[in-house]
Amino acid sequence: MSSAQNHKWPEDVAELIEDFAFLDGWEERYMHVIDLGKAMDPLPEADRVEANKVQGCASQVWLTSARGEDGLLRFRGASDAHIVSGLVAIATQVFSGKTDATIRALDTDALFAELGLSEHLSSQRANGLRSMVARIKREAGATG
Repeated sequence: MSSAQNHKWPEDVAELIEDFAFLDGWEERYMHVIDLGKAMDPLPEADRVEANKVQGCASQVWLTSARGEDGLLRFRGASDAHIVSGLVAIATQVFSGKTDATIRALDTDALFAELGLSEHLSSQRANGLRSMVARIKREAGATG
């Protein structure tokens, strides 16, 4: 938790880091990631189209974004795999409701290391997570 204190995270991201810090070991964190995915609101079938697919993910991943009247981006997503659904839940939670500049500036490498994801995800899942983040950051750059 020390780097969470050293790094200036948005409040909701700091809370996510604290939640993970209370979990003992990777097994509990892994189950927490899966639970986060199960708790996500389902993505409507109408949004599960090719245009919303994230390229570079081994599993099927769909990601949508919408800009609210407040000018902030909000993301929704889904996957056909349990652990990947949890990663989608983390990504959408971390980036939703933030300004484009905040989204582009978020140090996701530091965040995923802090959560223990960097060292425990397979290279395929880590690449998929990077693809999701890249897509989110592109949307924040293209629309801001």
